[in-house]
Amino acid sequence: MKFPYSKEVLEHFQDPHNVGKMEDPDGKSVIGSPACGDMVALYIEVDEESSVITDIKFESYGCASNIATGSIITELAKGKTLDEAKKITWKDASEALGGLPNIKVHCSVLAVDALSEAIQNYEEKHGLIKDPVATTVELIETRLKHVFNPMVGLDIIKTNLVKDIQVRDGVITVKVDLAPDHQFAENIKSEIMDRLEFLWDIKEVTIEFIR
Repeated sequence: MKFPYSKEVLEHFQDPHNVGKMEDPDGKSVIGSPACGDMVALYIEVDEESSVITDIKFESYGCASNIATGSIITELAKGKTLDEAKKITWKDASEALGGLPNIKVHCSVLAVDALSEAIQNYEEKHGLIKDPVATTVELIETRLKHVFNPMVGLDIIKTNLVKDIQVRDGVITVKVDLAPDHQFAENIKSEIMDRLEFLWDIKEVTIEFIR
């Protein structure tokens, strides 16, 4: 039986490039879920004048393809402008790795989505989003589906940790079914703030722990 992984995939799996956490990134994202088998966190540093990605790092949880695609996406994006990096596709990532087994193509999609969200996070922080849409409860729910409940490894919407969302006059209120002194309360609060506080029409985000 033919070995499913290319030489390039094995190289990036065994010696991943730009791996690690960036403590104070200009933009960041977390995509996927440990419960689903694959997760990627991606961090970027951007030169504000040139919009060039000057540094990029990733952390990965998952299979060889997940680690390899996280590694290659950092190589493809580093040194490019934000607009250039936005044009990187999952096919670009797969081709740069000499191809992926069909069952693992989703890993390249995951890596590109992580890059896209990190860029979006940067642009929101700097007021660079073109044609912004008004913030709605539905939009907030979509964003909170990327915040994980560490107790089960699924998102806080699917696990019913979020009990109520309100948005009114530029203020978002999220009620979370967790004790304020719970060991994961501050982590969840931080992740929610990362997803919501830079929305263009939002002045304040309040998280209420209601248990």
